[in-house]
This record gives sequence, C-alpha cells and structure tokens, in this order.
Amino acid sequence: MAWRSCSLLLRLTGDDVFRSSARGGRWPHSFQQRCGFRKASKKPESKKVEEELIPHQHAESSEVAVPRRSPAPHSVHHRPPGSPRAFSRLLRPLVFTVGFTGCSFGSAAIWQYESLKSRVQSYFDEIRADWLEKLRPPKRGDVRKEINQWWHSLSEGQRTVTGIIAANALVFCCWRVPSLQRSMIKYFTSNPASKTLCSPMLLSTFSHFSFFHLAANMYVLWSFSTSAVSMLGREQFMAVYLSAGVVSTFVSYICKMATGRFGPSLGASGAIMTVLAAVCTKMPEAKLAIIFLPMFTFTAANALKAIVAMDTAGVVLGWKFFDHAAHLGGALFGVWYILFGHELIWKNREPFVKLWHDLRTRGGPGRGGGSDDGGTA
Repeated sequence: MAWRSCSLLLRLTGDDVFRSSARGGRWPHSFQQRCGFRKASKKPESKKVEEELIPHQHAESSEVAVPRRSPAPHSVHHRPPGSPRAFSRLLRPLVFTVGFTGCSFGSAAIWQYESLKSRVQSYFDEIRADWLEKLRPPKRGDVRKEINQWWHSLSEGQRTVTGIIAANALVFCCWRVPSLQRSMIKYFTSNPASKTLCSPMLLSTFSHFSFFHLAANMYVLWSFSTSAVSMLGREQFMAVYLSAGVVSTFVSYICKMATGRFGPSLGASGAIMTVLAAVCTKMPEAKLAIIFLPMFTFTAANALKAIVAMDTAGVVLGWKFFDHAAHLGGALFGVWYILFGHELIWKNREPFVKLWHDLRTRGGPGRGGGSDDGGTA
C-alpha cells in the first residue's frame, strides 16, 4: 500500500509508437521504513479515531539511521472496518473530490475560451515576428533559438505534460531536504488515518520518493501524452489528469477504510492509469508490446482488461505491495470518462462558458467564444 510505480513497460505499435507501462504500483509499508516512519505506540485504554504516523527524528542512533531488511510491519487498525463513524471521515474528501473535479473542468473550459480568443492576435504577432526575424541577421550558436527549435519540435501533448513532469521533479527534490521531511509526509502522502485529508489527495499525485518510481511514471506519461492530448485537447486533458489523481486517491481512501489497512500512499500512477485506460478505450485495436519482448503483441483492449482484472484481484485478495484500489479507481475513471463523462461534462460546458463570456464582457451579448467547441473531441 505505499507507492505507485510501474511494473510492466509496454509500447504501442503502429504509425505512432508510444511506450508505457501497463500498470502502476504503490510500495507498501516498506516505504514507511525508507521515509523514516514508525508505528505510534498503542494505548489499550484509548480508542482514538485518528492516529498519526510519526516520522523518526534524524537522531544519531544507528538503529534509526539504518533501515532493517525485515518483513513489512502489519497495518495499524485505527478502528474496526465498516464503522459508520470511520466512513463519516470520508465526507470531506468526497466533497473535495466533487468540488475539485468541477473546478478543474470549469477552469479548463475558461482556459480554452481564452485561448481561442487570443488565437487571432497571436496569429498576427507570429507574422510580425517572422517578418522581423527575416530582417535580422541570424545568430550562430544562439542557445535561446536552439531551445525554441527543440520546444517547437515537440508534439502538443509533450509540451503539455512538460509542466507536470517539472512539478514532479521539484517535489522529488524536496523529499531530499531533511528539514522538509515532516511537511512532505503530512501534505504529500495520502492516508485516511491522517488529520490532513483533502490537500494530500492532490499533492500526493505529484510526489515520488524513489528516483525509479519518478522516472517510470514520467516515462509513461510522456509516452502517452501525444495520443491523449490529440484525442482530448490540452485543456480537457489537464482537467481529466488532475481530476483522476483526486478520484483515484478517494477510491484508495474508501478501500483502506473498508479493510482497515491504513498506510501512506504517493505517486502519479492513479492519474496515469486514467490516461492509459482512456487511450486503450478510445483505440482498442491499437497494438501493444512489452518493451523488452517486442515480438509479443496484443491489443490495447486486452491489455486494459488484464490490468483491471489484476487490480481487482489485488483489492479482493488484499495484496499489499501496490495500492491496487488507486490503480483500479484511476482505470475505471478513464474508461467511464471516454464512454460517458465526455458527453456529460465537456459537451455540456457551453452554458458555463457563455456565463463567463457575459461576465467578462460585462453583460454584453454572448457572441463568439461561448459556443465554439475549440476543435477538440
């Protein structure tokens, strides 16, 4: 139950080649040892609803400094599974999930509206810039020009996820700062037993403790970005990705509350599973292959079925190495969005965009921008 990583690298075969992992994972309680977690002492006379995982202080004791290679400790049962009082703690995360998802898609709709509105002005600015560039003598070895050429050589999807990758890399560096450990554990790991429930649902999706964990997840995101963004558009893609991270964490909360197996989780694989599932649902006949075994190919539909079946078995059987509930929640959210969510949410954004247009133009007539679909699916 601890971090989300990627255990099987795949690639899409065909005209556009994409490489990715079939699934992500979360490391279990061994992550607690690596991050410096220890179980809080049990008090038989007190039955508190919440029990925080307290990080070790960076003491000089060799027992604290050297993690022991022992079996993962058993989960701390903070309350009996199925307790009504326990599930009442999920009310705030539920409200946060619904509210954040609505704000994400609303912001994406406004973003698309503003992008469309500035497109004409940008077109004339680019013409003017090209004209001035022809008048100026070209500079040899201009680093800025080379960076711009590299940036424009990327696909729109790759440019879209660059910011996400940079944010994940920044959070990964913060994990290396000892003075930030307590704050990182509090805000960048999700755990329904923690006092802080809502903000980690989003922040934990940008958090990776291991470099391999970070590299694997970002490789998957980069590989599928071109296909996903061309299918959804960059604004809709960002709304789906951010919402998926919160939704998958909420599903993990429900599973941990139901089973009583609490523990910290972090990583982007819940959101990445949504992207992967969306692409596989939209292109079920696309060919996938394991990157180290390219001779064995299978369809994206079959790969998605295998992923869902494996994570379902992990939830039912209580497998602890991965946070299967988060993966399953992310995959099911991706399938649901492609089959139903796109029509229910994105196709019905026009009244909201028209309201924004009227507010922006101070009650003027809703001409232009309100009903423009932006050319995205």
